Amino acid sequence: MQWKSQVHNLKAYQPGKTMEDVKDEFNLEKVVKLASNENPYGCSPKVQSFIASAALSHAIYPDGYAKQLRMNVARHLSVEPQQLLFGNGSDEVIQMISRALLDRTKSTVMAAPTFPQYKHNAIVEGAEVREVPLDNEGRHQLGKMLDCIDETTAVVWLCSPNNPTGEYIHKDELLDFLNRVPSGVLVVLDEAYYEYVTADDYYDSIELLQIYPQLLVTRTFSKAYGLAGFRIGYGVGSIDVISKLEPIREPFNNNSLAQGAASAALDDQSFIKECRELNRNGLQKFYEFCENNGLKYLKSQANFILIEFGVSGDEVFQYLMSKGYIVRSGEALGYPQSVRITVGSPEQNEELISLMKEFLALARQY
Repeated sequence: MQWKSQVHNLKAYQPGKTMEDVKDEFNLEKVVKLASNENPYGCSPKVQSFIASAALSHAIYPDGYAKQLRMNVARHLSVEPQQLLFGNGSDEVIQMISRALLDRTKSTVMAAPTFPQYKHNAIVEGAEVREVPLDNEGRHQLGKMLDCIDETTAVVWLCSPNNPTGEYIHKDELLDFLNRVPSGVLVVLDEAYYEYVTADDYYDSIELLQIYPQLLVTRTFSKAYGLAGFRIGYGVGSIDVISKLEPIREPFNNNSLAQGAASAALDDQSFIKECRELNRNGLQKFYEFCENNGLKYLKSQANFILIEFGVSGDEVFQYLMSKGYIVRSGEALGYPQSVRITVGSPEQNEELISLMKEFLALARQY
């Protein structure tokens, strides 16, 4: 087989253990998963009503253009329908961008650590990956990222709020960056956690599309909308940029049920507002826990928090998992002494904080 040289050492995505796996391993009755930044409150009741009443023919292909969902999202964002590109999760949108723009002659710039699919797809396409470390506050160093751009650079990836730190790019910094990026370089602004943001100086990325034609924004229904299992994400950009990416999209890549569920979810912004407020309250509880116990943490604009424990993140992960709580070890995220925790319901947060206090008490005995 004549495999691409770059795939020889490429590792497949490794999903975490399922709740059933953890139940079996530790003989537990209840397991809570707070590892993948899913919405602990599920999805809107309007989605549940749609699913209960949907009468779809499973023998018929879905609408390949996602026309109804496209019109609804366009109306919600006040953009033209032709400015939208839908993917099987925003991961597929990232894959389409990489496939369309990257090859062995190109380079791409991103922060480190950040969402790993930027780098993964760039490696598959054979592009040179240029990573710029985040600063001590978990923020993008945009000036240093600019320094990495040259005539070979095709795509720059910005994740705001960033995964795994939860930090966001401030408006004045973003505008300065966009004003200095060469017009021939596509800037992808990943806003998977946009709906959770409460910062006063957060920019309006959709308005920025009118000023910066080289900007493309990605969002998803997997997080705040609670539709991770349906795999719906999308990109928003200029009509010219989207028209170049649309032929890369696989036909019928969004199934019929997912399209309808996403439309129903979009129609319930009061649910999103409630989830945002509950998430902010939950984050505050984690901040208080960290401050009371002398732990370093990064303030987050997303639905997760990164907490440093001073020991291997794997050790914290294993302890919490044995007690029925699945979080994400920072060992695989670029923060080896931390864990990333999805903000859960008030009851889940309270129980998890109690378990983390137990872990600290045991760790400090040694």
